[in-house]
Amino acid sequence: MTNSVSENPAPEPTLNPVHDIVDVKTTDCCIVGGGPAGAVLALLLARQGIPVMLLEAHKDFDRDFRGDTIHPSVMEIMEELGLSDRLLQLPHTKIRQLQIQTAQDSVTLADFSHLKTNYPYITMLPQVKFLEFIIQEAQKYPNFQLFMGANVQELIVEDGLIQGVCYRGGGGWHEIRAKLTVGADGRHSKLRQLGEFESIETSPPMDVLWFRLPRKPEDAEGGMGRISQGHILVMLDRGEEWQIAYVIPKDGYQKLRAAGLEELKKSVVEVVPELGDRISNLHDWSQVAFLSVESSRVKRWYRQGLLLIGDAAHVMSPVGGVGINYAIQDAVVTANAISKPLKNQNLSIQDLAKVQRQRELPTRIIQGFQTLIQKQIFARILTSDQTFQPPAFLRLPILRDFPARFIGLGVFPVHVNI
Repeated sequence: MTNSVSENPAPEPTLNPVHDIVDVKTTDCCIVGGGPAGAVLALLLARQGIPVMLLEAHKDFDRDFRGDTIHPSVMEIMEELGLSDRLLQLPHTKIRQLQIQTAQDSVTLADFSHLKTNYPYITMLPQVKFLEFIIQEAQKYPNFQLFMGANVQELIVEDGLIQGVCYRGGGGWHEIRAKLTVGADGRHSKLRQLGEFESIETSPPMDVLWFRLPRKPEDAEGGMGRISQGHILVMLDRGEEWQIAYVIPKDGYQKLRAAGLEELKKSVVEVVPELGDRISNLHDWSQVAFLSVESSRVKRWYRQGLLLIGDAAHVMSPVGGVGINYAIQDAVVTANAISKPLKNQNLSIQDLAKVQRQRELPTRIIQGFQTLIQKQIFARILTSDQTFQPPAFLRLPILRDFPARFIGLGVFPVHVNI
């Protein structure tokens, strides 16, 4: 067992003064965070007849998510659950290739059509639709409960054991007592903060601007990266729209804001001239989402009675669009590890450690890959005045399928074993 999953005691989390509690509920597993990791874990446990409560801080799922890429690895998990066919009935697009285009050349970064899978593509599906689909499946089981607008504020700690959470919502303070609490509440995890988990940075920060522009029927399909001197722009096919990620130098956002929206629009058209006939659709900064990403992971993912998964345990860079997929794989491994112990009423900290043992290495590998891309490619493009040349290995048939396998299928396969 590595040091990161050692049994050395962590600092004791503190519990704020008790408030007037409106009600107290009990369950076997309380999941905080209704994103992909939390929703899929709740469904998997509900299917096993395990009482599970899912808490989501927002009052609905209707938010402008950026994590809309479902990779073949997750589609295979959906197939194992018997859900893939119905999931693909929702409006979506398929990305079969990712291409990089520079001023001088074009090269295929990843060709998913060669993968040995029933889903040789990236599924572009709005995350809100994916979450609603998973929640509807979970609601078919009477042992599943969903609480929206549940803003978790405190951990319940007794005799060194985390016994659940206190949350605000629905007219006051509520208490949920649980044999296990799972933090799946994203990159700004409240449970990570409350549990005093120690994080380590894994890659340099990067800033990304997200916005959407109309896509015309005659436009190219799929996903593509456009690179010019000092600029990186990624376009993802969403049917009638392009979802665009514009990478800018760290701390360059305020300078760009000060220069004005017209300067941003001019810069975008310089990188992708064919967007010039629709850039006028970008007419207000409210249409532009700013994301400052600092990739990291916690040293230890668990405490007595508490486990972190997904971005709560490891914040991913946008490179490769792998975040949602690794979060869902975390959920599957967690369900495999804890379902039987929860049913038998003998869940131990060793069961939680098992989750980290299985998921830490893939996380380290993909974060290492993201760091390499950011340092060796992104940083050079953004700071150098030299023309970028795509890596030579992308032109070698024996090596060019590797990025597709690595991004699309992940480091190790994950299967539902319950």
